[in-house]
Amino acid sequence: MEEGKVYASDVFAHLEMLEMRDHEAALKEEEELLQEEKLARLKARVKELRLQRDELRAKLDLQEKRQLEKEGPASDPAQFSPRAVLQWKIKSLQAMLQVFYLTGIGAKLTRRGVCFCISTAYEGTYLGSYYLDLLTKSEVKIYRHSVPAFIPLKQIAEQYLQTDIRRFLSVLSDQLNAYAGRRYQADQLQEHFSDQIKGTLQRNSLYNLLVFNYNVSSKSKTFPFNVRLLYGDLCCSLPTEVIVSCRLDAPASLTETAAAHSDLFRRMPLHKAFRSFSSTG
Repeated sequence: MEEGKVYASDVFAHLEMLEMRDHEAALKEEEELLQEEKLARLKARVKELRLQRDELRAKLDLQEKRQLEKEGPASDPAQFSPRAVLQWKIKSLQAMLQVFYLTGIGAKLTRRGVCFCISTAYEGTYLGSYYLDLLTKSEVKIYRHSVPAFIPLKQIAEQYLQTDIRRFLSVLSDQLNAYAGRRYQADQLQEHFSDQIKGTLQRNSLYNLLVFNYNVSSKSKTFPFNVRLLYGDLCCSLPTEVIVSCRLDAPASLTETAAAHSDLFRRMPLHKAFRSFSSTG
């Protein structure tokens, strides 16, 4: 009788454990669904804001075109006084600020010109802001800034600052957001999957080259995979080149696994790719 009671107690304990696991799995699934819904809403909002931005840009371009047509061919900038040119620049900047407000770029006029604040985010998570103070009294110049040294600010400025300030800010914002996104993915990987990462995740300052190893199990054995991610497009937070390799003595099936992981790294954020193949074993 005593043995029967002990057996029944073990069975009930096992059932309770299974129920608890099912409950935890259901809660986790519900949380992931809520996160996906939140992300979908944020993406829809971003899309809506970008459409508004494009509409404002189109309106501003049309307004400038009409103004030029109204002034006629005799409107040579050399004919205007420095004060008139300055007033025109301020007016143009004010109109431009309305466009950038919807793209995560804030700005305010200063005595010297204009100061921009470029906010960065990834998947709805705010990741920090960078400041850019421009002089506009004669030609447009960068007075001071907090942009990291490894962002090619000088090259972007040489290409766009004097001819198309909107393009200049757009490219700079894209590169800052992509850099912040790549860094965020690497941080998330180390925070949530440190038990799978073997050794140290190697990266450069720009986070456009990541190299790391992680373990994959096959037939009760563990094999290391080596990963090299190259982000050739500095305006993108997904890699342009992915190399996933395994040891020569690894089972043939792991070659297919490496190819599947490589495809995930190309299409998904780094930590989400890990979560995907970790959940499927």
